[in-house]
Amino acid sequence: MVTPFSPDGSVNYTVAERLADHLVRHGSDGLVICGTTGESPTLTWDEEYQLFKTVKQAVAGRAKVIAGTGSNSTHEAIEATRKASHLGLDGALQVVPYYNKPSQEGLYLHFSQIAQAVPDLPLMLYNIPGRTGCNLAVDTVVRLAQVPNIVAIKEASGSLDQVSQIRCHTADDFLIYSGDDSLTLPILAVGGSGVVSVASHLVGPQLQRMIQAYEVGNVKLAASLHCSLLPLFKVLFVTTNPVPVKAALTLEGWDVGSVRLPLCAPEASVEAAIAEVIKQIPTMVSEARPL
Repeated sequence: MVTPFSPDGSVNYTVAERLADHLVRHGSDGLVICGTTGESPTLTWDEEYQLFKTVKQAVAGRAKVIAGTGSNSTHEAIEATRKASHLGLDGALQVVPYYNKPSQEGLYLHFSQIAQAVPDLPLMLYNIPGRTGCNLAVDTVVRLAQVPNIVAIKEASGSLDQVSQIRCHTADDFLIYSGDDSLTLPILAVGGSGVVSVASHLVGPQLQRMIQAYEVGNVKLAASLHCSLLPLFKVLFVTTNPVPVKAALTLEGWDVGSVRLPLCAPEASVEAAIAEVIKQIPTMVSEARPL
């Protein structure tokens, strides 16, 4: 979920509450708060903690609430995760430590120590080497999947081979989520469970329909929905996330504000491209049909 900001740059908790309710009513089974899309690098821990409380209250048990409490400091990640766990949230997203580029053994120790520190809270690993500069290797994921409360991974490496290898070497109850909307359907095909989505801010019901169609064996309908939504998936990453999705939400009438520096508003040409795709969404979806 994006983090809404007021004109003065402060977190707009009122809009966050409304947006959380909207997402749950429009296809989201759970919400990740203070992840990449939520601009976690520029939020304070106090702002994040208040967002966790706000969204938990707004959701009121209708969907899972997962706290983005990862850090490139193991100590900070443990403390943030402990604090979030006291709120009774449903899990925590733990990103691969960024900038310091640990070894695979360092990654294993980082995640396993967080898990041991908060043993009752389910954890989802988050592999996004394009942002962190470090890939969480398959062998390391397999080792971590044996830790009782490490139950899932958000895979945003862009490698279907890597996802396939994780699936082949982990138990069926270890869940794999796509970290890229455009790879949701391919990842489902190799044993994935769903997507931690950006596009769900705009087309949550359609994403649910695509996943459900695949799960009941209607692969042609799922593929058609995938193709119809692909232009949106692509335009939402035409520049750094969450710049495009915040622009799209603004076009849709949501007062989510801008992004915090060092991110900045999109150029006029980018905004125009986003607006053009947004206008086409109703047509794309209504024309989706089995191929």
